[in-house]
Amino acid sequence: MADGPWDSPALILELEDAVRALRDRIDRIEQELPARVNFSAAPAPAPVVPTALHSKMDELEGQLLAKVLALEKERVALSHSSHQQRQEVEKELDALQGRIAELEHGSSAYSPPDAFKISIPIRNNYMYARVRKALPELYAFTICMWLRSRSGGTGQGTPFSYSVPGQANEIVLLEAGHDPMELLINDKVAQLPLSLKDNGWHHICIAWTTRDGLWSAYQDGELRGSGENLAAWHPIKPHGILILGQEQDTLGGRFDATQAFVGDIAQFNLWDHALTPAQVLGIANCTGLLLGNVLPWEDKLVEAFGGATKAAFDVCKGRAKA
Repeated sequence: MADGPWDSPALILELEDAVRALRDRIDRIEQELPARVNFSAAPAPAPVVPTALHSKMDELEGQLLAKVLALEKERVALSHSSHQQRQEVEKELDALQGRIAELEHGSSAYSPPDAFKISIPIRNNYMYARVRKALPELYAFTICMWLRSRSGGTGQGTPFSYSVPGQANEIVLLEAGHDPMELLINDKVAQLPLSLKDNGWHHICIAWTTRDGLWSAYQDGELRGSGENLAAWHPIKPHGILILGQEQDTLGGRFDATQAFVGDIAQFNLWDHALTPAQVLGIANCTGLLLGNVLPWEDKLVEAFGGATKAAFDVCKGRAKA
């Protein structure tokens, strides 16, 4: 008997072959029955040959039934065994998931867990941070962050990029060379009147809604610009990759050093609605701190790569000293 579950191809084929072979043998005996009776020239009692053949047929039918019953018993045994194995695997998975949850919700390296910054010291195509949380489908968002550029006035690069399968530029904040800062949504572009060229800390907020493609850009709590028809009626696609410090030309990769961000990033938060101007101002002046309801700035959700570093930093205290 082949090993494997009841519905495995090998087991099904074995059952079919066994049944087919036994039926073929019965069919051959039934076809030979008239010939054998007519071929005998010597008179013989009529019931002798048919009785012998019928006995043989009964024997073969018994073998067929026994084979089917044996296969059925093995099916039940395999089903029971598979059920036990499945239960054991599920138990192990539950234990692992519990352990992962315990580790994720354990103590942070920073107190509070949002008191840190990401630092990218030089322009290259391999230093970045990745956000370890998938985004849902979004019909509106506000993204706020604290930024300190170290680019030396040659373009701020890409503070963040969000890429999804089939669209590398689902959401991108980018300043290339001497061009203005741009917000890209589904490859559609709006120029933002923002400036980070003084090497100081600045609070940046970008709000957008799919309805009419309305957008607003804030710097240090003040509305600097707004517009419409930016990717209007386009929902932000879920399950992409969010990268801090690099622009993605493909999903999660193909970074270009000329578009890299150099400097520090802190308090990157994302909400699924447009914050009010008062809420933005409260965050910027440290009187009304808010964590993103979709993506909060937390130690366990942000991982640094390639030489980018994480360091303790309270933005409301540290930016005055920096």
